[in-house]
Amino acid sequence: MEGEERMTVDDRYKYLRRMQKRYRKAGRKLRGELLDEMEAVTGLHRKSLVRLMRGEIWRQKRTRERGVVYGAAVRGVIGQVARSLSYPGAERLRPWLAWTARHLAQHGEVALTAEVEALLERISVSTLRRILRDMPRDLPRPRPPAPRNRSAVAAEVPITRIPWDVGEVGHMEVDLVHHSGPTAAGEYVHTLQLLDVHTGWSERVAVLGRSYLVVQHGVRYSAYRLPFAVKELHVDNGLEFLNAHFLRMTKEVFPQARLSRSRPYHKNDNRYVEGANRTLVRRYLGRDRLDTVAHVHMLNRLYNQLWLYDNFFQPVQRLRGKEMRVNGEGKRRVHRILDEALPPLDRLLRAQVLDPTNAERLLRWREAINVMRLREAIYARIEALFALPLAAERRQDVRKSLLLPQGEDFLSQAIVPDGEIPWWECTTSHP
Repeated sequence: MEGEERMTVDDRYKYLRRMQKRYRKAGRKLRGELLDEMEAVTGLHRKSLVRLMRGEIWRQKRTRERGVVYGAAVRGVIGQVARSLSYPGAERLRPWLAWTARHLAQHGEVALTAEVEALLERISVSTLRRILRDMPRDLPRPRPPAPRNRSAVAAEVPITRIPWDVGEVGHMEVDLVHHSGPTAAGEYVHTLQLLDVHTGWSERVAVLGRSYLVVQHGVRYSAYRLPFAVKELHVDNGLEFLNAHFLRMTKEVFPQARLSRSRPYHKNDNRYVEGANRTLVRRYLGRDRLDTVAHVHMLNRLYNQLWLYDNFFQPVQRLRGKEMRVNGEGKRRVHRILDEALPPLDRLLRAQVLDPTNAERLLRWREAINVMRLREAIYARIEALFALPLAAERRQDVRKSLLLPQGEDFLSQAIVPDGEIPWWECTTSHP
């Protein structure tokens, strides 16, 4: 019937071999019914079916093979036509095969005779499919995918996740925030951020590019300014962190800390620093482009002000527990219980991890700072930052962006760089 799938020769022989067992065991009446069924299924004549049921049902080899119809000349033209069209399927190639062959012959690409052209006009799709299947192709080789952090360094760094209920200070999540704007061409500024999961204490440093030179500078800058010991550094799978230089440097700067990393393509493993990227960086800078040494210096001065503003004055909340509740619709929902809102400095004081001298110094600074004037100074600094011109050339000397204050009292020097008047000594004018 029209629309039904036709039975192939092999399917027909397989079906008849199965029916032969039933046919030979059946009586006269049942044999007649089986012949009726086989006739309807296979489409063969009844007498042919009777002969097959009496003998061996196997396909016989041809006593005389057919000659080659589509010889080397035809196959050569088909190969050139298929190559010119980037090897389409037989169904797509068949209607345009002869026309394309004539077109190539007109331009001298193939030698087309009347006999070959006639064969191209009459070739079937199935024959064309068989010819194309055995034909070598010169398609361009696709580029191999870039390796996904399969280095020996990545194997050394364990994959883990800092738990939300970690009860001690010093477990830091680390991330880079890009300030490339609409294009990632050339060198541009990044913000290296370290965030303590337990207290919310943050360290931010602006660096130019992502080379080891600037990344290690940002880590050392943050390490000298941190008022507590680091027990863990949790990074993502970026190559700026997973390299032998960074691994060696972290062991030198944080000898008691362990280095861990998140699972690939799981941003939520660094959920605290990812959230801080939005609230502590993007909130002030947006997504505009910053790409000069002057931008780095101005941004680091801004981060010195934000170091005071966010760590001393901005209250944060941390997750204290979870419980399952049923809402008005009868659905179960996880309810998150948050603790008391406290600035990171107060959380450090409660944890009793600060050296008494540093604790007294930080409290004295906070008492002396006019937070309203500090906020105004921050927004004035942001305006000055975006008033700076972008880079006229893509190449910048990143070494000029490395300003690392010297001396034992690094904390106060980092907060007040370049001889600026301390805010706790001058609360009536902007720095």
